[in-house]
Amino acid sequence: MNIVEFFQQSAGKWFSQRTSHHLAFKQSESGKSDIVIEMLPSDNPEVVKLCEQYEIDPTLALCGARVTWNGTMEWDEEKHTGSTVLVPIADPENPKEGKLLREMGYAEKAPVAGRYKMGDDEALTLITEYESMYSEERLWFASPNLRLRNSILKRFGGFSMATFCSEIRMGVTQPQAEAANSTTNT
Repeated sequence: MNIVEFFQQSAGKWFSQRTSHHLAFKQSESGKSDIVIEMLPSDNPEVVKLCEQYEIDPTLALCGARVTWNGTMEWDEEKHTGSTVLVPIADPENPKEGKLLREMGYAEKAPVAGRYKMGDDEALTLITEYESMYSEERLWFASPNLRLRNSILKRFGGFSMATFCSEIRMGVTQPQAEAANSTTNT
């Protein structure tokens, strides 16, 4: 599997259950999210704009994805909502690795470019280095409709949080359903 196939397999509506372990506090916290992942063609204006923001030739974009989330965490009553665009740019020397451009980071609310690696086991590893922290996330499919994810967050020289998520596909988005219908009708 390559990064584009991983994004394609991830497209749809997901229900995510998360358990985060706050290592400094020796406590865990659970949360839930609804996530929608939509594929974007490499010539989509949002993909092109993001490439230009990072001064990368937009023709190098493999594809794009818009990720939207709406969730809650156990410790706070605040809604966790947001949306970001992701664009993978392959390393010309090794197409299983490259940059992952993000319109907005997860750990810090600012644009950030991280790295990705597709493993031989078809797991995707995302590595993001922010100004004050480091994040490493591994995603893989246990089945076509069950995606698993674990991550570590390292702050100020030590690990501060470890997270595990299970994500169940709840359906496909309307544009994906239309695309699937148009390919089966030809």
